[in-house]
Amino acid sequence: MFWGVGATVVAGDFATKWLASERLLPPYLPREVFGNALRLTLVYNPGAAFGLHLGPQSRLIFSALAVAALALLWQLYRTTRDGDWVRALALALVCGGALGNLLDRLRSPRGVVDFIDIGIGTSRWPTFNVADIAVTCGAVLLALVLWREDAEPSPTEPLHGHDAPVHG
Repeated sequence: MFWGVGATVVAGDFATKWLASERLLPPYLPREVFGNALRLTLVYNPGAAFGLHLGPQSRLIFSALAVAALALLWQLYRTTRDGDWVRALALALVCGGALGNLLDRLRSPRGVVDFIDIGIGTSRWPTFNVADIAVTCGAVLLALVLWREDAEPSPTEPLHGHDAPVHG
């Protein structure tokens, strides 16, 4: 499942970014889909999430950070227990989204293609893409999975409550 979900995210992200780049010209011109609440607006983000920019080396820095994150996520995947499909799904979503945005950074100096624009009037969320949705959903799911794993007693942890031996 990991490879299928990850590949689907990368392919879906690539296809939607290609469509946005071809059909939403000129850039920065909003097109209403659901009134002012949902618009499609082609923008290029040379930085990271929420427009974070680190100067002329942003592209290199964020590309290196993405590669490091993918290596860490790969290690988490390798330690995933057989049958833990929720953890595998979470990791696949984050990896697929991170890879989708990394490919954009490597492909073009303009930056990551973003096009989903939500908000009310002038109060807008930063424009985002399919990869961002996958990363966000996967990260929330992964946090819940890791929190659950942390809350589970380990096999070497002493028993508490009714199952603990009574010492007198």
